[in-house]
Amino acid sequence: MSLPPDLQARIEAILNANPVVLFMKGSKQQPRCGFSAAALEAMNAVGADFADVDVLADPDIREGIKAYGNWPTIPQLYVRGELVGGADIISELSNSGELHRLLGQPTPDRTPPVLSISDRAAAAIRDGLDESEDDVLHLQIDAQYRARFVVMPAKGHEIVATANGITIHFDLASARRADGLEIDWAETVQGAGLVLNNPNRPQGVRAISVRDLQQMLTAGSVTVIDVRPAAARQVATFPGPHRVLEGQLAAVLALPKDQPLAFLCHHGISSRSAAEHFVAQGFTKVMNVEGGIDAWALEIDPSVPRY
Repeated sequence: MSLPPDLQARIEAILNANPVVLFMKGSKQQPRCGFSAAALEAMNAVGADFADVDVLADPDIREGIKAYGNWPTIPQLYVRGELVGGADIISELSNSGELHRLLGQPTPDRTPPVLSISDRAAAAIRDGLDESEDDVLHLQIDAQYRARFVVMPAKGHEIVATANGITIHFDLASARRADGLEIDWAETVQGAGLVLNNPNRPQGVRAISVRDLQQMLTAGSVTVIDVRPAAARQVATFPGPHRVLEGQLAAVLALPKDQPLAFLCHHGISSRSAAEHFVAQGFTKVMNVEGGIDAWALEIDPSVPRY
């Protein structure tokens, strides 16, 4: 593909304005393909700042960046104007620590996680391992703390931990999420299998009443997030300090992950879905206001219109 001069100039302007750029499908807040999500995971593990460009929002950039760097797939990482590579290369460099060096970040902590594996779990794992000498047991834990065991060859840069005679290989991010992990075996009416208790997993959405919310607002200990559309907010404006989700998703997602957030909607239904999304993004103190603005009008402030 021949790159038109105006498109080349657009790409070069992006690269000149940002030392580190990830061209991806979706955004930092919402990757829209598995490879882009994997690249984002690797970049987040490094901790360096970078710009993201959603190629799905710009078909010209989507095709142009492939021709610009002679690289056929998305995502693509550029550092100081130079192509680094795609998802696999980004993950490899992140796990080896080379990407940290390239981006001027501190050498990553490669301390093995502390694990606890019960006797029954260890026996079950041994029984299930492949006999191949080249394959080893990996445990991958993603940003939502979903765990997956994989038996495959070692790549040489994994962090290795051993407990109760079982050796497990981790990528860099998974190792940090696995510290303190307890692996057991359980038998229930639904069947038998491994049970993982991870103390690092964020807590789920906590339901609170409007009276609870009033107390938190008085104490200044919570940020209210109104998820209703603009028309509904105009009919019944939440009278306390708050932020809105419409048009400000990126800004809210940029809040500290330990910031207490209370999600509010009309009756507490759509706000729960929004709250669960934030838990999946790693927020640890997420609440849903049961009954929503309607309950607030009934129980706290009758001057707020009901609709």
